[in-house]
Amino acid sequence: MPQEQSQLRERVHNDLREPRRYKVTIYNDDFTSMEFVVRVLTEVFFKSQADAERLMLQVHHSDKAVVGVYTYDVAVSKVRKATAMAREEGFPLRLTYEPEE
Repeated sequence: MPQEQSQLRERVHNDLREPRRYKVTIYNDDFTSMEFVVRVLTEVFFKSQADAERLMLQVHHSDKAVVGVYTYDVAVSKVRKATAMAREEGFPLRLTYEPEE
């Protein structure tokens, strides 16, 4: 029995895109200590001591600062971890994440 050749071609769609990125913002308040903010930036966001201090001062003077840009899951995880640390210490530190433009 001879083999038949098919004229059917399979189309493959590669709809791969970079995952959407989210920026994490930390906000100033009158109660959270500067030392604690630096600790959060070094322990949760893995900033160097110098970068953490620079960001802390930016938050202090500008009321907020973007501390990093991450994929959705990482951004959510970091915000939750930092918020939990703040609540454990009794601080009202606020962080948010939003899609990068």
